[in-house]
Amino acid sequence: MHFGYFVRPAEETGTGSPRVESCLGYLVDHPDGLLLFDTGMGNDPEVDLHYRPRRQPLGAALAASGAAVEHVRMVANCHLHFDHCGGNPQLSGRPVFTQAIELDAARHTPDYTLPDLIDAPGVLYEELSGESEVLPGVLLLPTPGHTGGHQSMVVRGGDGTVVVLAGQSHDTATAFSADVLAWRARRDGHGEPLPVTPAWMERLHQMDPARVVFAHDNAVWEP
Repeated sequence: MHFGYFVRPAEETGTGSPRVESCLGYLVDHPDGLLLFDTGMGNDPEVDLHYRPRRQPLGAALAASGAAVEHVRMVANCHLHFDHCGGNPQLSGRPVFTQAIELDAARHTPDYTLPDLIDAPGVLYEELSGESEVLPGVLLLPTPGHTGGHQSMVVRGGDGTVVVLAGQSHDTATAFSADVLAWRARRDGHGEPLPVTPAWMERLHQMDPARVVFAHDNAVWEP
């Protein structure tokens, strides 16, 4: 699902130039109901001045996928920064799956996110403490790094194919691919020095993913 894009300023890209980034979410069509992974960008004048977003509202993004707000039964956010949970207030009454440490950070860390998004009326959190199968064939896997409570979603289709919704575990498919290669090199006993890879990479690859998709990159990783 396309929620629009924003412009990351040069001081945040590490390249000396600004970068335009997609804001993507994913809709999981499960027999137990539609599960939405990330809900788009929240609104705030200071944020808009800094990131210059071009938003696609939640309703319009869902409509483009053949769904509507009232069809969504469950929500999960990879993390609770403003560009991943902006539509949560419009989904009141649905369970929102989040890691407990992520919710605590969003509530108590200054300038972490937009507070009005976190405890909007009717937002109902299902707090998780680690790996959790929230629906048959749908696993939320802690993938800390971008934030301490970041999580990715592992979806096993009816044919056994595994797709990973990696959120912002990595900013790009290229960065993810680099970590996969470093992980493989270490697994193969390649000599040091090697890049340090996230501790969760081993668990993710036990799932044997056929495809990995991201929150800010339209590119797709495949083995």
